[in-house]
Amino acid sequence: MHRLHAIDAEFLHIEDECSPMHIAALCVFEGSAPSNADFVRLLAAKLHYLPRYRQRVRVPPLELGRPVWVDDPDFDLNYHVRRTALPAPGDDASLCTLMGRLMSQQLDRERPLWETWIVEGLENGRWALVTKVHHCMVDGVSGLDLLGITLDVDRESSLPQPVPWKPEPAPSGVELVWDAWSGLAEDAASWGRRLRAHTAHPENATKAAVETGQGLLMFARRLLTVPLSSLEGTIGSHRAYAYSSAQLADVRAVRKAYGGTLNDVVLAAIAGGFRTLMIHRGEDADGATLRTMVPVSVRKPEASGTLGNRVSTVLCDLPVHLSDPLARLVAVQCDMDALKASHMAEAGELLTELWDLAPPMLLGSMSRLVTRLMHRVPQRTVHTIATNIPGPQFPLYCLGRQMLASYPYVPITQGIRVATAILSYNGQLSFGVTGDLDSAPDVDVLAQAVVSEIAELRSLAALAEQQPSSQERREEVPHPELPGRGRP
Repeated sequence: MHRLHAIDAEFLHIEDECSPMHIAALCVFEGSAPSNADFVRLLAAKLHYLPRYRQRVRVPPLELGRPVWVDDPDFDLNYHVRRTALPAPGDDASLCTLMGRLMSQQLDRERPLWETWIVEGLENGRWALVTKVHHCMVDGVSGLDLLGITLDVDRESSLPQPVPWKPEPAPSGVELVWDAWSGLAEDAASWGRRLRAHTAHPENATKAAVETGQGLLMFARRLLTVPLSSLEGTIGSHRAYAYSSAQLADVRAVRKAYGGTLNDVVLAAIAGGFRTLMIHRGEDADGATLRTMVPVSVRKPEASGTLGNRVSTVLCDLPVHLSDPLARLVAVQCDMDALKASHMAEAGELLTELWDLAPPMLLGSMSRLVTRLMHRVPQRTVHTIATNIPGPQFPLYCLGRQMLASYPYVPITQGIRVATAILSYNGQLSFGVTGDLDSAPDVDVLAQAVVSEIAELRSLAALAEQQPSSQERREEVPHPELPGRGRP
């Protein structure tokens, strides 16, 4: 048995019929699709690297402990491999419609929480693979690791022999409770050792406490209610999906010309995309405030290759009220610099770790209660989500067929009607935009606008040598509204 971390279990608690909590990838390949039998053989040869693919979730009686992973005695690989086909002509719109429908369906909790769809009939003789995994099993980084295990780095890679597997006996209810509480005692003991280590170095402990306090204070300020927008509110059970792509080299050129990070450039492009979407909807973008949750990976090097969620978060204000692309970029850089200096991500990581010490029964009940309340009174602190996942910069193959592109999917929950996932792969930057089909069916406008924003920034970067330096530009461009600073 392996206990879920509290943050992993939370994705189970908040899931309901309107908020399926799985992440996914839409991978497009060259050539014709493999047969189900061939693909099943591929997975069977690699399942020993994917233990969670043969395990399901069990909850201790009365929720006296966190859920655990146990072997599925009735595991059937064929059940998890599905097949479908697009109607002619198999264009992008049809593929997005299919993706939205597949993502609207919850995974079966009585079985391992994943499924894979082989999609035939794409235009230009291509096919696609949709991998769908529950968020309680993986975050974006570990989900990408799973995909990397399934695929190959060489076109001519041969399949290894399947490793024999026999499921472990199912634990009894008493064993589940004993394991849960003994694990909780181990967590508490681990925290005791950490506290003793800190007291041995009081200066470092004091510094860490001050930084954590700063992060918590900044996080609390960013939780203040934001202005009402069509981007937040109740959601239904159906999803809209759209994707687009840009060249990673273009984003790097913008960063080189104007400083900051690749993520700053991406967030600035997303801000411009949301401005376009709001204008498309006839809303006042000039007076808008748009707050996005940006997950930050806190996975330690020694945890590389492990599953589960190892993330914190920062809350960034996207400058949709600025009409100039460079002003938006500078505003994002300033805000992200301030967030990094505030140690918000470190504070979030500490809270996540402390979460593991909370009584599981209390956490589960509270999470479900809050989720039910948000159906009636949605949250008003965050408008959207933007998560950026770095991927491999070399081609991957599935049974000799090269993966041409990979588009990510991130779920939405009550109060958040639109979310954007970004994935880099083999020199390409892909955007996958999730929307509530009832209230945000126009996510394709956002997906295309983000790419247009990158193209515009790239054109401006081409003239950068004739422009003032990055530092001079920061001084010339009026700063947007930031905490403690009025708009010019």
